Amino acid sequence: MRVDQTITYRTGFPVSVEQYIDLLNSSTLGERRPVGEPDRITSMLRNSNLIVTAWDGDVLAGAARCMSDFAHMTYCADLAVREDHQHRGIGKQLLREVLRAGGCRIVLLAAPKAVGYYPKTGMELHPSAWITTDKGII
Repeated sequence: MRVDQTITYRTGFPVSVEQYIDLLNSSTLGERRPVGEPDRITSMLRNSNLIVTAWDGDVLAGAARCMSDFAHMTYCADLAVREDHQHRGIGKQLLREVLRAGGCRIVLLAAPKAVGYYPKTGMELHPSAWITTDKGII
């Protein structure tokens, strides 16, 4: 892996719904997000209070979409890097930027295809994460 010096990282920089959907579709995360529902993507972006982006010129190369209390915990809901930009250190740097901006630990749920990635970042597996099913709370 090489660290790409041509990438610019920005915190709080505006991202359009179209740019974000394109990023999701250009990464493996697109298959797990409502990319066919722009209104939901709009809401996801609007209600995230910490978004760090990686830009290759005017191309959105990666993003970390998070919610943070800026004191104890930052939840990273999406960490997406275009497939043609992967293995260049962008994901790790996005997490570093989130850690710096949030000022506290990061927690996330890994997409199945990304489970093997997170140990390489120094993150530790936590054995007790829970999510609701499609049935909700019974």
